[in-house]
Amino acid sequence: MTSKSVRPVRQPGESTHVVWAIIALAAGGFGIGTTEFAIMGLLQDVAEGLQISIPQSGQLISAYALGVVVGAPILAALGARVPHKYMVLGLMGLFTIGNLSSVVAADYTTMLLTRFLSGLPHGAYFGVAAVIAASLVAPAKRAQAVAAVMLGLSVANVVGVPLVTWLGQQYGWRLMFVAVGIMGVITLVLLQRFVPFTPTHAEASIRKELSALKRIQVWLALLIGIVGFGGFFAVYSYISPTMTDVTGVPESALPLIVGLYGLGMVAGNLIGGRLADRSVMGSIYIVMTAIIIVLVLFWAAAGIPWLAIPLVFLLGAAGSSLIPGLQTRLMDASPDAQTLAASLNHSALNMANALGAFLGGAVIAAGWGFKAPALVGAGLAFLGLAVAAISGLLDRRGQAPVASEAADALSARKISGSK
Repeated sequence: MTSKSVRPVRQPGESTHVVWAIIALAAGGFGIGTTEFAIMGLLQDVAEGLQISIPQSGQLISAYALGVVVGAPILAALGARVPHKYMVLGLMGLFTIGNLSSVVAADYTTMLLTRFLSGLPHGAYFGVAAVIAASLVAPAKRAQAVAAVMLGLSVANVVGVPLVTWLGQQYGWRLMFVAVGIMGVITLVLLQRFVPFTPTHAEASIRKELSALKRIQVWLALLIGIVGFGGFFAVYSYISPTMTDVTGVPESALPLIVGLYGLGMVAGNLIGGRLADRSVMGSIYIVMTAIIIVLVLFWAAAGIPWLAIPLVFLLGAAGSSLIPGLQTRLMDASPDAQTLAASLNHSALNMANALGAFLGGAVIAAGWGFKAPALVGAGLAFLGLAVAAISGLLDRRGQAPVASEAADALSARKISGSK
């Protein structure tokens, strides 16, 4: 069989269709990012509406995060034999139902359940969407395609979260879930229209997906995310009181600060995708080092407004630059079980959120001040860089030939799909 016989013929307009397919996948990320973060700005409204305390309303955030951690591996494994197009449609359908059910949740317990339900498809959706996006483009642009899907999550912090938060404050907090539900319906239409159908591999199975958990490089990549990204969340979780109490920014300017962070996330996604396409592990080394530097600078300059405010942008950029590289690394580390591996990235990032917030809160509670989480974060990021170095060392010793395995598996899938 010649190389010409195994390459699908590019049809007129195919590149445009690929762009729209990635936009459709990113639209799902936009809705997911909006519902994940918008509730943080409406906690007081939710507490008043459900007649609960603010700490209790904060548990709604935890319930969503728990859904992400639990749902990612379970749904990705159970959907091993489901064609990817049907998988993303089903996951987005579950996400939409979960958010719309929050609109009619009558009490606190029901709201906890609906938030947990909404979080279940989060990680699996991004995992499957990343695999689809990577399969639509040339191997040299895989990470950029993955970054484009994740861009929906970043743009949500700039556009979706502020808009939905404002709507919730003006017209009732339940409108937030209505808006996200509408986003889900629009995404379903786009996915159905533009994401191409590809049959599942004949050997796909739950057991094969679970084989990803046997690979040391998968666990090392997850640990990089949990520890390294935890350093980022140690600071971002307390960015509002830090900016008001240490930097001296008025509370009225906090939406602009959060928006600046969101713009940094957008820039970081684009930069991270390009870096990862040049070298996946190289991008992780560079970004982890950048996170350490930015966190140390933020600790040193938190009391100087003209330095601290630009560093918020760099904080968002450095943190989000890590995601495309980690997502691609997980897919490469388990080429025959990419869906589960990619989905686990979002379980890891939610664990990082919990770890960073906990440790950052611990040093604040110990009386070390709002600047202290930045040093904690730098320490965590350094540990993440050390884990990355170990992972890279194993590659160089030939104990885990990740790149070659991934290339072989990708070639095999393309040949199989073209027959």
